[in-house]
Amino acid sequence: MANILVIGASRGTGREVCRAATGRGHNVRAFSRSGTRPSGAPGAEPFKGDALEPGDVERALDGIDTVVQALGVSLSPGLLTEPVTLFSEATRVLLPAMQATGTNRLVAVTGFGAGDSNAAISPLQRIPFNLVLKRAYDDKDVQEDMIIASGLDWLIVRPGALLSAPIAGSVTVLTNPEDWRNGFITRTAVADFILDRIDAGPLGREKPVVISLPLPLP
Repeated sequence: MANILVIGASRGTGREVCRAATGRGHNVRAFSRSGTRPSGAPGAEPFKGDALEPGDVERALDGIDTVVQALGVSLSPGLLTEPVTLFSEATRVLLPAMQATGTNRLVAVTGFGAGDSNAAISPLQRIPFNLVLKRAYDDKDVQEDMIIASGLDWLIVRPGALLSAPIAGSVTVLTNPEDWRNGFITRTAVADFILDRIDAGPLGREKPVVISLPLPLP
């Protein structure tokens, strides 16, 4: 049984991780600004905090052995015109706090197109990617670099285009750069993949792309 801190637990993939983890009998601390218990995860411990506040993060790490960082930003006009810094700033707070508390395992959810998977974006997909997501993914690049250099036991999960559905479906795990491609996957499937890796033991410092239904290549 793991003691898991989920940062970004109130919605999206973070909420699905809380549901999957409590369903498997893990102890889950659900960290969010609202401090509310995620729906569908009655066994989760709600924790109100700000991922950019070192004191909040250090308190949340008490008794934790595994962190799942599943932050997100809302689609808004600001995403197209203003710099995004949430992912890197939150990671800059989290990593020293983990090292100070002896918490060694970190799963970070970024996305297809982050880090060196950016080179696998097809020409047709790159146009909307650069228009809508580039600012957020530039910051995710910084986030990934910090995690890779941290010395922790980490797993960077790069899902394709995320869908909301109660059924997980199959997961294709692409670990070789020559196989990386975009596709659709449900948040439920991403959460199940994350919990499978947590249950398996060491995270292995890998950065797979995970999809269920591949998008056609141009």
